[in-house]
Amino acid sequence: MHYLDANATEPLRPLARDAMLAALDIVGNPSSVHTAGRAARRVMEDAREQLAARFGSRPGELVFTSGGTEADALAVHALGHGRCVLIGATEHDAIRAAAPDATVIPVLRTGVIDLDALAMQLAASGPALVCLMLANNETGTIQPIAEAARVCRAHGALLHVDAVQAAGRMPVDMTVLGAHSLAISSHKLGGPIGAGALVLAPDLSAILPLIRGGGQERGRRGGTPPVATIAGFAAAASVPAEASPLAALRDAAESRAIASGAIPIGVDAPRLGNTTCLALPGVRADRQVIAMDLAGVMISAGAACSSGKVGDSHVLAAMGLRALAGQAIRVSLPWNATEADIDAFGTAYARMADRMRAGLVPHAA
Repeated sequence: MHYLDANATEPLRPLARDAMLAALDIVGNPSSVHTAGRAARRVMEDAREQLAARFGSRPGELVFTSGGTEADALAVHALGHGRCVLIGATEHDAIRAAAPDATVIPVLRTGVIDLDALAMQLAASGPALVCLMLANNETGTIQPIAEAARVCRAHGALLHVDAVQAAGRMPVDMTVLGAHSLAISSHKLGGPIGAGALVLAPDLSAILPLIRGGGQERGRRGGTPPVATIAGFAAAASVPAEASPLAALRDAAESRAIASGAIPIGVDAPRLGNTTCLALPGVRADRQVIAMDLAGVMISAGAACSSGKVGDSHVLAAMGLRALAGQAIRVSLPWNATEADIDAFGTAYARMADRMRAGLVPHAA
């Protein structure tokens, strides 16, 4: 089997597994003051320090969450109070659901945010919170966050950045980006599912919680933290973000698909090195996914969070590609992708495209 759906979740990195196994031997609750509790607390705080350093923050400004979705929801809840919320047209559903009444910032046909439109919307909005993805989960398009941050500052707006897909695949530094908050997720880095973080600017670190409980996370997020999962999170994040080897493999996969009639999406903008979005005109994305899976190649159609639903991609529709919005697949290479994976993909895609054109659509048993 060839797993090419890393944007849904990365395979667990060996060093993350090792860190988790070591932490599982600690039985204490990190809120307890006895010896076992202090040992658990030490593991968690060491992880917090490592993650804060990795993403350009300080330990006291990093709030552990259950993942990227909760981190996004907490940011909108805490920073959007009393402010007009503006979100990019290609944002993840985690942001769209957290801010259902938000003003939508249009994107260009490349998928890049329209900075002129953002400036005009902020001029008319009053106090605002702007939410933008650093890298899109479907197309890999990288947004000009530093430029957007300058527009936000000029209008007194706060900027929340969803860096869930970007972290681990490109340099991510909150200070360099100019963001007021940053969402990250463990399992997109090659860590375990079940941990994430919201990183806050120093003057915004005292926030109202979305989940109330026993005062954990300095009163900003209730609930006993999963120490072993957090240890794995920090270990995975310690791996340098080097996308260039994957970019060469991604380009090879893309070339093979183009030769079989695919239309690549978003190639005119900067992209993550591991991601390609490929449309096969006239063929529904879900049928492509099934056919490739039967051939032993695992890919996806749009966001994994929505893969069980049949529907067009709002990302591609926002880019003006409505005709292709239900005909595109996402290929996202994991950290351990090989040339054999690319060969298998190229062979399976060519056969699938030929069969689909002939009307011989395979069905799962």
